[in-house]
Amino acid sequence: MSHAVARLRAARIARSVKPFVARGSRAVRCSSCRLIPSHCICAWRPRVEAQSAVCLLMHDVEALKPSNTGWLIADVVADTTAFGWLRTEVDPALPALLSEPHWQPYLVFPGEYAAPERVTGEVEVTSGKRPLFVLLDATWTEARKMFRKSPYLDSLPVLSFKPEQLSRYRLRRSTRGDHLCTAEVAALCLELAGDRRAGEALGAYLDVFSQHYLAAKRQRAIDADDPLHRRLRAFL
Repeated sequence: MSHAVARLRAARIARSVKPFVARGSRAVRCSSCRLIPSHCICAWRPRVEAQSAVCLLMHDVEALKPSNTGWLIADVVADTTAFGWLRTEVDPALPALLSEPHWQPYLVFPGEYAAPERVTGEVEVTSGKRPLFVLLDATWTEARKMFRKSPYLDSLPVLSFKPEQLSRYRLRRSTRGDHLCTAEVAALCLELAGDRRAGEALGAYLDVFSQHYLAAKRQRAIDADDPLHRRLRAFL
């Protein structure tokens, strides 16, 4: 069954004037995990439950990139929605989602870019409301632009944290070690909201995805009984 990011990707491809060409795009890839068949991770998708939800606001071509990790979030967190971001217009379904009374939305972004009264470092789990984490899925430069130019997000509390560990994500590297990839951010949000098992599963899934992606790129075989796979196996 396709999920929100897969559907957004299909819609983006359908309206493309010319094909998006990413590195390695000529390779035949699994339609479900975006890896070449010899390194497919579909059988390794975690099966966990989460009370939290995730809303991905994705920059124009982000859903088309094989290395995108928002896709992994949608694989793990059942209540994941995905919207494409445009400066000049907004999908009306997005503000409608954010205003639904059973959600408590949080815009996840570094607090230094928001007014102090909007910033929080905690997730409040209240009766009748479930946390909804709004993540800007883009490069750091693009994400800052999205944060500034999305007035429909201005009323949301900003969830900000400074993780102790440096990013483990190895497919696209930020110039700053404290910048995490989207799936890492989501895993931290899940843990803050009490969905610890889901957060751990997403982290383990990200590690295995990264390993398979790089092994395929370097034409290396996979050891399905190494520590990363054994850790993920606990969530299958």
